[in-house]
Amino acid sequence: MSDLGPVDPGRAADLAWLRRWRLHPEGDAMTTASSTLLAVRTEDGTPAMLKIAHVDEEARGAGLLVALDGEGVARVLRRDHSAMLLEWAGGSGDLVGMVRAGRDDEATRILCSVAARVHAQTGRVTALREPPHLLDLETWFRRLFAHADELGPVHRAGAALARRLLDEEREPVVLHGDLHHANVLDFGERGWLAIDPKGLVGDAEFDVCNVLCNPHDRALAPGRLARQFGIVVAETGFEERRVRDWLVAWCALSSTWFALDDDPERADAVARIGEIAAGLDAVS
Repeated sequence: MSDLGPVDPGRAADLAWLRRWRLHPEGDAMTTASSTLLAVRTEDGTPAMLKIAHVDEEARGAGLLVALDGEGVARVLRRDHSAMLLEWAGGSGDLVGMVRAGRDDEATRILCSVAARVHAQTGRVTALREPPHLLDLETWFRRLFAHADELGPVHRAGAALARRLLDEEREPVVLHGDLHHANVLDFGERGWLAIDPKGLVGDAEFDVCNVLCNPHDRALAPGRLARQFGIVVAETGFEERRVRDWLVAWCALSSTWFALDDDPERADAVARIGEIAAGLDAVS
């Protein structure tokens, strides 16, 4: 604990896991409203990441990681209530860096392949004796449905599309729920794997939408959305219309979250992606 410097009382309970699991810190802990993250080494010197969830959403995601057992996601080495020890992402690859180096198409294909690996585990995960608690998309979209009328046209259009899509009968799959370039890491010999799932269940097409909205500084580059949309459709085999409609719905939801969190700049940027997405049928 002395390697961490002064520890405020709010973090003391989190960092007690170092003693409990005999972990050695590697640098400083990073604490957000949702979790605490700390690079560590185990007693035998193995690098790992300690994560302590502060909110139910993070705990739900941890439950899905455990259930997936390393298939398409980081492997959970230990878990006890809110604390989780994850395998270390030791590879040198970086999807955000890949995009900035002109390899946007390759990064999109990697993200689609990771989504497919997670979705393919649906039968096994749901058949577990104690399956993880997963949130359905009807619940996930509740804030858009509640606030669309007081926001802009793209929010109202997104809410209508989400309502129609949710009412269509489709076989639900296990969803990561927050798949983007910073949530898929290079794990060396284990390849590209996802971290930080939201733990959702619903239409597979929903899971590729956030791919198209990231990285944030590239999402609105001229022609970028149309090109990556085409790659997603080709790579996944998903129906073009459903990907487009889920993308508009997702942008409306994400923009709503930002608006309610008093971040109008991000809310407007994501809404703009949704407006462009709505016209993709004219260019795809």
